[in-house]
This record gives sequence, C-alpha cells and structure tokens, in this order.
Amino acid sequence: MALNLLKLCVGVSTIEDMESWIAERRTLAVKAGQNFELVHTTRMVPNRAEELLSSGSLYWVIRGEISVRQKLLDIRPFVDNEGIRRCGLVLDPELIRLMPRPSRPFQGWRYLKAEDAPADLAHAGDSIADMPEEMRRELSALGLL
Repeated sequence: MALNLLKLCVGVSTIEDMESWIAERRTLAVKAGQNFELVHTTRMVPNRAEELLSSGSLYWVIRGEISVRQKLLDIRPFVDNEGIRRCGLVLDPELIRLMPRPSRPFQGWRYLKAEDAPADLAHAGDSIADMPEEMRRELSALGLL
C-alpha cells in the first residue's frame, strides 16, 4: 500500500502558477548547463521513507484544497550550512491534477494513506477533467463535485 505526503503549497494560487514556476526552474537549469532536478527542501525528514518511495507522491494543498500531486523520486536528508538537519524531496516535475478536496491549514507535512488520498482527475471523466480549475473549485465549494 502506498504512503504519501501532504503539504501546503505556499506562494502559489493556482495549478497553472505551479506549472509556470516549474517551467521557469527548468529553463534556468538548462541555460546554466545543469541537469534539471526538482527538489523541495523541508525541515523534517520522513521516518517512513521506504514506504513513501515505493510508489508515493507529494500531495499539494493549494488555496485550501488538495489539488495536485507529484511522484516522489527520492528523499535526501542533509545538514545545511547553519548545521540544521533538512530533507530534499526529489519530485517528478509532472503535475497530476486531482479531484479537489478541502483541507485545513497545518504546519510542515502530514502522512497521507493511499485510501485517504483524492482521486486523480484523469479518472473522473472528460467533462470534469476539461473544466477550468476555478470552475472546479466553485462547483466543489457548492457541493456539486
């Protein structure tokens, strides 16, 4: 059974913002002649790394909803220049949109069991998957999705 992480996506208002941010990072890496690798740094190191890496993802909460996920490729603990233990979560740059589900604010990250995770939008049917994100949010808030 897959285990996932759940984290707030701070500074991003939409999935499109997140896609643009990733594309910009990719462009900067290519211009610098570096291999592109998407790494999110967090303070806490997951104790259940093996379970997460078996087939887990990082589920992002955007504007109060679990909206998108990225596959976890690696977990790299390290100590920064100030001697603080941190962790690099290596993520697949592909964003997988989800059936939005409300989530309360929290600090750090939380484990998310596979059975508690929202379904991928691709499995919801074309009519929902083709809707603009803002429309899906409104319909979800009204309890229609």
